[in-house]
Amino acid sequence: MGADASLESTTAPERRASRLSLGFGGLTVVSGLVIVAAVDSLPLVYQYLPLVATVVLFGLPHGAVDHLVLPRARNNPITARSLAFVGLLYLVVGASYAVVWFVAPAAAFALFILVTLFHWGQGDVYALLEFVDADHLETRASRVLALFVRGGLPMLVPLVAFPDQYAFVAETLIGLFDPAGAAALEPVFEPTARALVGVGFGVLVVLSLALGYYRADTLEPWLIDAGETLGLVAFFAVVPPILAIGLYFALWHSIRHILRTLLVDGPAIAALATGNDLAALGRFARDAAPLTAGALVVLGGLALLVPQTPATVPGVAALYLVCIAVLTLPHVVVVSLLDLEQRIWTVD
Repeated sequence: MGADASLESTTAPERRASRLSLGFGGLTVVSGLVIVAAVDSLPLVYQYLPLVATVVLFGLPHGAVDHLVLPRARNNPITARSLAFVGLLYLVVGASYAVVWFVAPAAAFALFILVTLFHWGQGDVYALLEFVDADHLETRASRVLALFVRGGLPMLVPLVAFPDQYAFVAETLIGLFDPAGAAALEPVFEPTARALVGVGFGVLVVLSLALGYYRADTLEPWLIDAGETLGLVAFFAVVPPILAIGLYFALWHSIRHILRTLLVDGPAIAALATGNDLAALGRFARDAAPLTAGALVVLGGLALLVPQTPATVPGVAALYLVCIAVLTLPHVVVVSLLDLEQRIWTVD
């Protein structure tokens, strides 16, 4: 944990964060499965609702405190130098990746999937270690395996279960820059390729859970890990991917990262310790507001620059996802530095 989070007084906030993390995780899976069970065929426009409706609630804000988290984790003051570092990181890395979308959109989409797999996986490794005390992830290799399994669930299971919708999403993102560009990815959606992905990833899931069970000193953390993993397998295998990703991004990944940022912020820790979740979240919202507004400016700029102006809900959602992609790459760098600071990949 960060410097503040290592103090004895953070025990109660960590427990509160753990309960919120698990609660919202359960809500993600249950809500998606209930929607699918209750509605025979949900119109496409409604499947986009969770993604679009949470743009300024969770989507853009969850990474909008990147300029604060590293100093807070190190118990250092926020300085012009620390702010300039993150600003320059976003400018150089984000802008460079934006250029890739314009010159090689199919490659940019593939990179987006890989980066998201890594990032969502690293977010869940943190949650398992810090919120669940997963002692079965005692080695660096087991944590790397958990990263690929947890990140692969939202990125690979829909590829196997819903290839047509997956291809549609790829076409809408790539089509903003090159209407014919998605053809380069067609081999990925062929039955043979998907079968290889399904078998290979299935082996990794089984291996991760089996090794975790073998290494677990206490069974409860492993049961939580196994329950979440298998629940997500069912979730992404049954819930249409546009709806599933919208729910997962907002209620699972973003919430867990927001909780992580709260646990390196002294006043937020104090609020969580007294059960005042609204005060903690209010502080986060205040801190995230400036860069959330900045992200909206980036979104507006992309809307003006893309060759194909989006005129439909899928097109607008695609533009938003491209914006998220551009912002995610520098965000991953910050989170990876935070991982190092909090010794997520250090084993005793």
